[in-house]
Amino acid sequence: MRERPGPTALLEHLLGAEVAHKLEQRIGRRIDRSGLKEHKTLEAFDFDFQPKLDKSLVVELARLDFVRRHDDVVITGDPGTGKSHLLKAFGLRACEQGIRLRYARCVDLLDDLHAGLADGSYQQRFKSWATAELLIIDDVGLGQVKKHGNEPTAAHTLYNLIDRRHTRASTAVTSNIALSDWGKYLGDATLTAAILDRLAMHALRIDIDGPSYRQHVAHERAAGRGAKPTETARTPRRDADGG
Repeated sequence: MRERPGPTALLEHLLGAEVAHKLEQRIGRRIDRSGLKEHKTLEAFDFDFQPKLDKSLVVELARLDFVRRHDDVVITGDPGTGKSHLLKAFGLRACEQGIRLRYARCVDLLDDLHAGLADGSYQQRFKSWATAELLIIDDVGLGQVKKHGNEPTAAHTLYNLIDRRHTRASTAVTSNIALSDWGKYLGDATLTAAILDRLAMHALRIDIDGPSYRQHVAHERAAGRGAKPTETARTPRRDADGG
């Protein structure tokens, strides 16, 4: 017959459960405030599908020591190769470790700051992005950058943010286009060069040279239904540095 736990052991169990519940609630609030919508994990990333990716480097980055050093991370590669998955997994771990995180797609971040210019809340919005311990800017090159009237260019807006954070806090970026194409995308080659100069100074670089996992999953589903998968031609992407 199993011995029933004594009052002290029962109290310790209850207190432990209460502490764990409160910790889970705090993590949930951090995630909600961060803007992170998808809860991706590193354990769910299929490293076998991207054999050229340095797994040991990714695991090292996932410890988030780069955040404490105020280093930056730049991940480049074709769409669907897992760039966003990795940074979202880093973001989730940041919330779990009590690190203040802000996450946004590049176009959404720029739209938010431009909305602040229109309604007078720019300084408040800018401070929120600028003071995060880890800022994740996802999908540079994906989506149309909007500009209305006398608004500053996307390059000008992003430069102000990156310059404010430079050496003070970590910024992690994914790009679907070559870094040499950022100037055209953001609308000002000179300011874009200044952005990249600041990111490059303390940046850890990863280029994922591999196939699209989303296309792989779509092909498997089509094959499972007995349908013939649509062949998608892969457009060669120039090296991330434009070479």
